[in-house]
Amino acid sequence: MIVIGGGIAGLMAAIAAAPAPVVLLNQGGLGAQAASAWSQGGLAAAIGTDDDVGLHIADTLQAGAGFCDKAAVTRIVSAGPALVEFLHRLGVRFDRDSSGRLACGLEAAHSRPRILHANGDATGAEIMRALIDVVRRTPSITILEATARKICTDDTGVTGVLAVHGSETLRLAGRKVLLATGGIGGLFRDSTNPPTAIGAGLMLAADAGAALNHLEFIQFHPTALDIFAPALPLISEAVRGEGAILVDETGHAFMHGEDLAPRDVVSRAVFAHRAQGHRTFLDARCIGRRFAARFPVIHKICANAGIDPAVAKIPVRPAAHYHMGGVQVDADGRTSISGLFAAGEVACTGLHGANRLASNSLLEAAICGQSAGRAMAAMVTRNLSALRDAPLPPEPDAAPGREIMSTHLGVLRDRPGLERAVAEFSKLAPANQAAALALRIAEAALARPISAGARAMRDEAALHKAA
Repeated sequence: MIVIGGGIAGLMAAIAAAPAPVVLLNQGGLGAQAASAWSQGGLAAAIGTDDDVGLHIADTLQAGAGFCDKAAVTRIVSAGPALVEFLHRLGVRFDRDSSGRLACGLEAAHSRPRILHANGDATGAEIMRALIDVVRRTPSITILEATARKICTDDTGVTGVLAVHGSETLRLAGRKVLLATGGIGGLFRDSTNPPTAIGAGLMLAADAGAALNHLEFIQFHPTALDIFAPALPLISEAVRGEGAILVDETGHAFMHGEDLAPRDVVSRAVFAHRAQGHRTFLDARCIGRRFAARFPVIHKICANAGIDPAVAKIPVRPAAHYHMGGVQVDADGRTSISGLFAAGEVACTGLHGANRLASNSLLEAAICGQSAGRAMAAMVTRNLSALRDAPLPPEPDAAPGREIMSTHLGVLRDRPGLERAVAEFSKLAPANQAAALALRIAEAALARPISAGARAMRDEAALHKAA
C-alpha cells in the first residue's frame, strides 16, 4: 500500500492498515507540510452531557445548505465519540476543565459546545504529534521523503506511483494507493493554507481519470489576520466562541450579534463591509488576560504582528481556507478507479456539502483516513510487476493563476468574472497542471446557476433563491 500525504488522514490510514506493509510518502519529512498541524480550533464530537449525535448531524446538515450526503454525515458524525476515545488511547492530550472532564468549546453554527481542543489552540499539532509517534513505532510503515508526481494505471486500475526525491525518480509499484494530500488554498493570493497546498492530489487524480465532485465549493474563513504574508495566520473561530465580536474601525459591531453564524454568512458580511471602505477587526478584549492562556498560538501570532489582543483589536479579513469538493469517494474512500483511495480534504465524502461546519474537518480526516486504511488492507489484489517507464508530468506552478482565483473565484462571484476566469485559465491550462485544475474549478462554478453555501453570487436574485 502507498499512502501519499502525512497529515492526519494519511497517518490514520497507515496506522489502521497495520500490520499490512505501508509506504508513506511525504514532502519535506513526516508532517512537515501538513495543514493538519495548523488546525487551531479543534475536533467536533458530540460528547457533552447536553449534546448528542443527532444534534451534531442536524447542525452539519444545516451548515451544508442542502448539499450534504445525509448517509455520509450520519456515518462520520456518529463515529465522533469513539474516535475521541481512540485518539486518547493513542496518546492525544485533549484539554480538560477544572473537574477533569474534556473541555468543549463553541464555534460557529454549532448548537452546543462540542469542540475538543488541545494546548489551547494547537489541536491539530497535538493530534499530529501523537499519530507521528505511533507511525514511527510501527514496523510495518516505511516513511519515504518524496513527492508523488503521477498515479500509474492500466485497464484494471492502479499499478503504482511515480515520485521524485531531489533529482531521483522513484517507481513504486502497488495496487492500492491513498491520496491524503490536503486542499487547494495555495491557488489563491490570500489563504490560511500552506503555500504548497495547490491541489496536488486533485491533479494526480484528474490525470489518472478519477471522478471529481463539487469543485466549486470553497470555504473562506472570515477572520484571517490582515497582514501581508504567503499564508495568512488564522484567528480561530473559537475566539468568537469565547465572546469576541467583529467590529469596524469605528467600533460598530456590524454582525449585530450574529458573529457565530455559519462561516459563509460571516465571510460575506466581512467582505461586504470592507467593500464599503471599512476596515474589519476582531475585538477580543472581553477575554482579557485569559487570552494568552486560552489561545497561546494565536497570542504569539498577534504578538509577532505587534498586537496584544487583551487591549487591542485584531485586524482580520477573509481568506481561502477549505475545499469542500474533491475526489469523489464512497464510504471507505474508494474513488472511481480501482485501487485508488482518497481521504481528508482532497476527498469529497458528502459530509460538508456547500459549507463545512467548523471543526468537522479533523473529524472527517481521522475517521475517513482510518476507514480507507482498513479497506485497503482488506483489499485482495493480484501480483504486480515493476512499473514500466513513463514520463513525469511537468511540476505545477500555481503562481500565474492566484490573482485570477482571488479576483473571480473569491467570497462573492459573478457570471462575467467566472467567464473571464474560464477564458484566462483555458490559455494557461495546456502547460500548467495547476491552471488546468483551476479551470475545472471555474467551470464548475460557472455551471451552477444559483448561490449555495460558500458559492455565493453577487446577483441578489440568485442569493434570494438559495435562502
